[in-house]
Amino acid sequence: MKVLLINGSPHAKGSTYTALHEMEKVFSEEGMETEILHVGNQDIRGCIACGSCAGKGKCVFDDMVNETAAKFETCDGLVVGSPVYYASANATLIAFLDRLFYSTHFDKTMKVGASVVSARRGGLSATFDELNKYFTICGMPVASGQYWNSIHGNNADEAQQDKEGLQIMRTLANNMSFLMKSIALGKEKFGLPEKEPFQRTNFIRS
Repeated sequence: MKVLLINGSPHAKGSTYTALHEMEKVFSEEGMETEILHVGNQDIRGCIACGSCAGKGKCVFDDMVNETAAKFETCDGLVVGSPVYYASANATLIAFLDRLFYSTHFDKTMKVGASVVSARRGGLSATFDELNKYFTICGMPVASGQYWNSIHGNNADEAQQDKEGLQIMRTLANNMSFLMKSIALGKEKFGLPEKEPFQRTNFIRS
């Protein structure tokens, strides 16, 4: 089974990476194949709502978003990590996620998602909620740990001192591993839930 971890921090080895790496160690112990992608330092522009991905099957901007799409399609779980900027996620990461989720048209149902956030002090729960919305709009179960998935620290050294935060990451990874394995067994025995035809209702019609 595969877990894709997205580091949305500009710093390759900062607090966000510390949280993701703590999870990665547990995933490895659980027999999961893992990969951490560092996107927070990339030049990634936002979606321009051109609609080209509907015909092309990929984003019109051929950058790391398209490179990640195939990995996203084949993974069983996705972890998204971000530092907190003004009680929100890193703007580069949000641009990346907007385009990744919108331009990929494969079924994401029952891929397990989890978000983790890091901060010196505040804004963690708001950022945590923001990132989870990408999963819930796509039918992706959201893994939880023993608390909101957050770690404190202004850098990697400080994050290593947050013993509770590190424990939260290990608990989250263990729970996520269990959930992915359980879903795989459920798919094998029962298949995926049947879907009704999508009902699109606009609020304003001319």
